[in-house]
Amino acid sequence: MVNTLYKKYRSLFQMPKDWIYLDGNSLGPLQKNNLKSLYNVTSNEWGKQIIKGWNKSGWMTQPDKIGNQIANLIGADKNTVTVGDSLAIKLYQALSGATQVSKTNGCLLSDDSNFPSDLYIANSFLKDKNLPMRIVKRNKIKGELKNKNVSILMLTHVDYRNGEIYDLNKLSKIAQKLGIITVWDLAHSVGALPVNVKKENIDFAVGCTYKYLCGGPGSPAFIYVNPKHIKKINPVIAGWLGHQKPFDFDISYKPAEDIKRFRIGTPPVIQMAILESALKIWKNIDLNIVRKEAEFLTSFFIKRINRLNCKMILLSPIKPEKRGSQVSFQTDNAYEKMQALIDFNVIGDYREPDIMRFGFNPLYNSEKDVIKATEILKFILKKDIWKKKKYAKRKLVT
Repeated sequence: MVNTLYKKYRSLFQMPKDWIYLDGNSLGPLQKNNLKSLYNVTSNEWGKQIIKGWNKSGWMTQPDKIGNQIANLIGADKNTVTVGDSLAIKLYQALSGATQVSKTNGCLLSDDSNFPSDLYIANSFLKDKNLPMRIVKRNKIKGELKNKNVSILMLTHVDYRNGEIYDLNKLSKIAQKLGIITVWDLAHSVGALPVNVKKENIDFAVGCTYKYLCGGPGSPAFIYVNPKHIKKINPVIAGWLGHQKPFDFDISYKPAEDIKRFRIGTPPVIQMAILESALKIWKNIDLNIVRKEAEFLTSFFIKRINRLNCKMILLSPIKPEKRGSQVSFQTDNAYEKMQALIDFNVIGDYREPDIMRFGFNPLYNSEKDVIKATEILKFILKKDIWKKKKYAKRKLVT
């Protein structure tokens, strides 16, 4: 298979020399053009315009403008996505909205493989609402949906540990028939998988922008709200920029008529400028091609790992259509082995308790990366390089 995207887009990314970067599912690399955007917003806009930048450079409209860029990537209507704050905050808003539009008072249903932070946020929100949350095994979700006591379904589309994909279409349809409100976390989907929230009639979706969208560490998150719900929701966090007329400074809160009501505080202008620049690359990229080439790369990687006979157990689904753009293996001393790989410039990451995780992005990963990465892994395992004491020392971020 020809890695067409790599040939066209690899040169646009800034990557340390000799690195094989297989961690874009955690943090995407820098696009070179983002440096120009960073210089412009700091030196020309902030540096020369100072407060005039809010009007002259359009800083105040960034969340809406970027929201529409992301809407194109997730199949959403214009003006149904806004950007700002963290994923935790956006999920909190989505859950609040879900409880307000739900017609029943049942529980929130999720699974025990969900990203822990999502579960923390849900618990934090629900504890003061006197609403229960039911957490079940992943394979029990479909059956549990038919329980009459379920009001909200909250799931992460792609499992952060092993990359397994939920059948968003099927589960959303079941939920809709039963009157269950859907909240989907697209953190590991946007920029990696074709998603169409409008077609699937999803109620709420949230996601981050620093993984496959390469918005940079800490880049703001997004929230999508089905347009049929927007005006029905009284924002749980009534921020001044969610007001109809924020610069009237009215002490009575009147939410904006559209998706702006989900804005809270001042946009992080510099980070927004970088994100806006990073998203320009997607104007001419077909996500179906991204998906096809990612399936090839992950399958090729799995085949080569299996040939090593190195006691690494595949945790990700073997069928490419069942997994996202990452591959995870379970093995003894996974942390030490990953640290050794990183020391040899093969960058993946580790997840508790014993998982080596590798993310692939065909925009900057190629077949050659797969071959070289597996050859280095073979060397590290064969020579017991990973047994060096320095690789056992735990770092703050794994």
